[in-house]
Amino acid sequence: MGETGIGWAVKQMQNGSKVRRSGWNGKGMFIVLMPRLQLPAFNAQGPGAKVNDRTAKHIGEGQALDSQPYVAMWTSQGQWQPGWVCSQADLLALDWEIAQ
Repeated sequence: MGETGIGWAVKQMQNGSKVRRSGWNGKGMFIVLMPRLQLPAFNAQGPGAKVNDRTAKHIGEGQALDSQPYVAMWTSQGQWQPGWVCSQADLLALDWEIAQ
């Protein structure tokens, strides 16, 4: 089957898959690549998605959102954790697999 290291895992995420390590203890955990997100400002006119009030509080009501791609983890507690960063063990591991 070949090695399934971090490079393989990143490629799978770039192709839209969820990945995990078979060595992770937490049940149901996986990571995904969240794509770039661009939204018009909170006070923009017209229908459709736009910056929400929680984000506008920090960036300003007249500021559009340009969120760059990032990796997020679905935790064993059933919560999203944005900005996941791999450990040394994750970086060197060869047990990455597709999560269902």
